[in-house]
Amino acid sequence: MALRFSSGDVSGFKFLLILAVTYGLIAMLVDSIIHMRFIKPLEIDAPLDHFSEARAVEHVRVLAQEIDGRQEGRPGLREAAQYITAQLEMIKERAGSNFRIEIEETVVNGTFNMMFLGHSISLGYRNHTNIVMRISSEDSQDSDPSVLVNGHFDSPLGSPGAGDCGSCVASMLEIARLIVDSGWIPPRPVLLLFNGAEELFMLGSHGFMKTHKWRDTIGAFINVEASGTGGPDLVCQSGPGSWPSQVYAQSAIYPMAHSAAQDVFPIIPGDTDFRIFSQDYGDIPGLDIIFLLGGYFYHTSYDTMERLLPGSMQARGENLFSIIKAFTKSSKLQITHEREANISTANQYEEGHAVFFDYLTLFMIYYTRKVAMLLHSIPIAIFLAAPVFSKKQTPGLLSWFSTFCDFAKGLIFHATGIFLAIVFPIIFSILRLLFTSHAMHWFAHPYLAYLMFVPCSLVGMLIPRIIWNSFPLSQDASGLKSLKEALSDEARFWGAFGLYAMLTLAYLFAGLSGGFLTFSLSASMLPGWVSYCLSIKSFGRQSLRSTLFYMLPILPCLAYSVYFGGFLIQFMVEKMGMMGALPPPYGFFVPDVVMAAIIGVVTGWCVGPLIPICGRWLARSSILQVLLHLSVLGLALSSQFFPYSADAPKRVVFQHSFLTAGIQDSKNANQIVDSSYEFSVLDSNSLRFLFKHAPDVAKELHINSESSFETAKTSHRENWMGLFPVSFLFSRSLKFPARSDGMLKQYRQFPHLSTYEPHTVFSGGSRRIYLELSLGSLEEVWVSVLNITGPLSSWSFADNTLPATETADGGPPSYICRLSGASPENWTFWLEASSSEDLKVEVAVVDQYMVDEAKQLKGLFPEWVDVVAYSGFLSSYIF
Repeated sequence: MALRFSSGDVSGFKFLLILAVTYGLIAMLVDSIIHMRFIKPLEIDAPLDHFSEARAVEHVRVLAQEIDGRQEGRPGLREAAQYITAQLEMIKERAGSNFRIEIEETVVNGTFNMMFLGHSISLGYRNHTNIVMRISSEDSQDSDPSVLVNGHFDSPLGSPGAGDCGSCVASMLEIARLIVDSGWIPPRPVLLLFNGAEELFMLGSHGFMKTHKWRDTIGAFINVEASGTGGPDLVCQSGPGSWPSQVYAQSAIYPMAHSAAQDVFPIIPGDTDFRIFSQDYGDIPGLDIIFLLGGYFYHTSYDTMERLLPGSMQARGENLFSIIKAFTKSSKLQITHEREANISTANQYEEGHAVFFDYLTLFMIYYTRKVAMLLHSIPIAIFLAAPVFSKKQTPGLLSWFSTFCDFAKGLIFHATGIFLAIVFPIIFSILRLLFTSHAMHWFAHPYLAYLMFVPCSLVGMLIPRIIWNSFPLSQDASGLKSLKEALSDEARFWGAFGLYAMLTLAYLFAGLSGGFLTFSLSASMLPGWVSYCLSIKSFGRQSLRSTLFYMLPILPCLAYSVYFGGFLIQFMVEKMGMMGALPPPYGFFVPDVVMAAIIGVVTGWCVGPLIPICGRWLARSSILQVLLHLSVLGLALSSQFFPYSADAPKRVVFQHSFLTAGIQDSKNANQIVDSSYEFSVLDSNSLRFLFKHAPDVAKELHINSESSFETAKTSHRENWMGLFPVSFLFSRSLKFPARSDGMLKQYRQFPHLSTYEPHTVFSGGSRRIYLELSLGSLEEVWVSVLNITGPLSSWSFADNTLPATETADGGPPSYICRLSGASPENWTFWLEASSSEDLKVEVAVVDQYMVDEAKQLKGLFPEWVDVVAYSGFLSSYIF
């Protein structure tokens, strides 16, 4: 039977095609921007007074390829420090006599408490290496205010660290060379801090801020970081105050910044050195600039030089050099004591975060929070005043009220449409998961997420438009169809405008910085409305050309919405592989539901401004059927795609566990009570999915049927204590029996805890226990963790201050302390108990050496799996 469409349907499909082509072209532009295709990297033989990505990449090659691992506990970390120092010394030798260049390699030690991933923890560290280069003019003074650029050269477990953060170190080395070779004499000193312990929870930066002689001279800082292998070098955090973002806005060559990122950043697992400098220990104005794309490879073995996104380091380098120049020239650059004493600066900090965003990296829009208070209040004022100037038939308060009621109706309908645009994709995502055995089909194929969720999101947005006529207007338009259409257009437009105005105001009063998103929507709709009203005089309300005249003034804003939304979706898709596994049955649905909701929100703000006027062409049953069919097609196609690939790997954590006897006598502490292989994953596709699609691993572990899988032992959270608090991202971990003879041959002594002098008993009944932690003969220790339960009242860590207690899986409250840093000396510390009740101390040590059998097992995983593997030594003691 042939399909028959009315003339309205044909016009509707024409308009749908126009929209598809328009958004398709914008998407192509956005894709080229966020993947840095508009940046041409300079070659290795580029002029010496220019930043060259190729020269920087050569540093990455050495750090990530020639050096075998830059993790704490491995020789490569020391080799990296030597390479950095040698490069800085070469730069110093080339410097002219008008430069004053100082290079210091310092060893930092310390202990402090912090909150990380929402958990309280104490940290103790020793013998971590920082390298500092100070570049200044020959007549500079040690007390001059300086600009700090910070980046870390250590890398996470199991990762070559090309992006994180070899790219940061390489950029800083090239910046140091550029300063010298370009002949630019900094008017204020520039400090380049290469810190060697960021991955261990910002220890290097803490050591610098607590001990270095130049720490009080820092007037501003730039923290360079990588959460991927390239893409926009986004300003994710700025402050305190608005001055740092203002400097960036005025000086960045390729501006890439959204103040809204500061609203989103706290929900992403992880943290950066920015908090140490600007919040915890410095209160220094600064910028946190991060590579955000390529998150598939972040903290994986795939973070290699080949994965670096061309053009990213070029843009970063040119931006950094320009921003450093701007900071050093600024009159607001002050040392610590001047900032604390200067009232005007203090007032500046009280202004709060500014509002800023780049437009497609072409230019930057920046205004202070005071300006935002005024500017972002204008849309709501216009919305409230609009009924006075509407097409009302009779003057008076009653007429104004009727018009306002129609506008409120439009607002409610538009809000309902946005709500349904989010709900419909969520429903579709849940329905799809009810009929499939695994989630996240879109993970390696993001276009599937668009195909599945955008059409049904549009359907949800259009439903209120379809039922609009079922609810009469408050204004009297009986017998005049043209007047009714005009009043309906007006009510729908001003309703949508009012919704965005209210959201803008809500952002403002919530203290968030992302209100520019909805403000730009409402601001762009006004010229669109004027254009539409003028065009209908020439073409009529039923003409497609009038609708296009409404669209044209809004296109620049829509382009920005697609730019921001497309970047957000790509970032979140890549991060979903490491956001953690929640317990079933609901945990299975979470990533798909989150992505569906995000795409619904983005669709709402990218298409929402068009719906009040353009909805007349799209709100037809035939178009809704086509959109639903597209979503169903996307759901069907997605089941044919595997969620992972070598370009989008699944993350697996593999711990070869050794439970050793908790014997205080070191001569008898070399006993392994139990040995096991323990596995966990970081997304919603469970270990059952993993072993089903990794048959060689399943065979090696003797998983040959569903029944054998069901009988596998659960790996409890305390077994993963060496990774605390990252271990809270794990769910339903499993353990399998393993041999221990290989490790017995490798090490003569295992970690053990013992007392090194008699207890001290105080008059009030409390007692102090003096303990010594030996790491045995382990050679590649990354970190040691103490988990202490019982009547602990004080200890020798963190200035005798206990962190908040932690509770895992209903267990007793405990205190957690992480210890790191290689030394021939044992760790010594004391614990104080408030009573004679026993103190229980559990020790977990992460060692990067693995026996041959474990290495072979790791090698059996397919290439679409990235395995972080290590040996874990666990023991427990009672005192």
